[in-house]
Amino acid sequence: MYFRPSTLHEAVDTLSRHGGQILSGGTDFFPALGERQVSGPVVDISGLSELRGISIETDRIRIGGLTTWTEVLRTPLPTCYDGLKSAAREVGSIQIQNRGTVAGNLCNASPAADGIPPFLTLNAIIELASQTGTRHLPLAEFVLGNRKTARRPDEVLAAVMIPREVDGARSAFVKLGSRRYLVISIVMVAAVVQVDASGRVAQARIAVGSCSAVAQRLTELERTLVGAQVALGFSDVVSREHLTRLAPIDDVRATADYRSDVALTLVKRTLEQCVEAR
Repeated sequence: MYFRPSTLHEAVDTLSRHGGQILSGGTDFFPALGERQVSGPVVDISGLSELRGISIETDRIRIGGLTTWTEVLRTPLPTCYDGLKSAAREVGSIQIQNRGTVAGNLCNASPAADGIPPFLTLNAIIELASQTGTRHLPLAEFVLGNRKTARRPDEVLAAVMIPREVDGARSAFVKLGSRRYLVISIVMVAAVVQVDASGRVAQARIAVGSCSAVAQRLTELERTLVGAQVALGFSDVVSREHLTRLAPIDDVRATADYRSDVALTLVKRTLEQCVEAR
């Protein structure tokens, strides 16, 4: 069965009645099928305009679940979103960025999903809609593991909400792959650094992806950086001990040891990019 609801209300009602897979941009949905036929009901929500677009509100910025990565790139946003925009440029090709949605990237929950680390550094909140109402979860509680999320079968990821806590902070995103474009990450790092009037770190947020089943915030390092004088070279404080939360694996793209070495280098490089952006 194929359903194409015209409203969010109709979509969650269809999911409640029939279940099924959600189709939005299709950039993950169809490649995942391989040679297989689609099985079971499909609920195509790509026409739900109410889930598309970015709204800037007094205390938060709301990104609709069906917002594409191209829309993220083209929307004027505070500097703390520069890292997210850099990640948006890494989501496949331009064609993929034109079709792929924010919700699809997060719900796919790949350890190498480019959108997850920068959204973690923005303290993103996920809004899930169902027939019984809406609920909200921090992104860190939404992504549970490799291809696993807290979304129930009757729910739609309606929006990502970002509290406006660090609008003026600097941010960056750095990714390493086996080639420059159209590549799955070996390691990626996102960072947000807020600097006070005296030139010291008031707040730091750092997240590493592709080095664990779920992208990880480096909370111990974040605490260590608070109060540090911001200048080129301040990232020298970063050590391997700050990366102990990571659990890299060996796979066809890299060994665990190589990922560990690269993660240390990229964390330092991403922090330095935040300083250079000042």
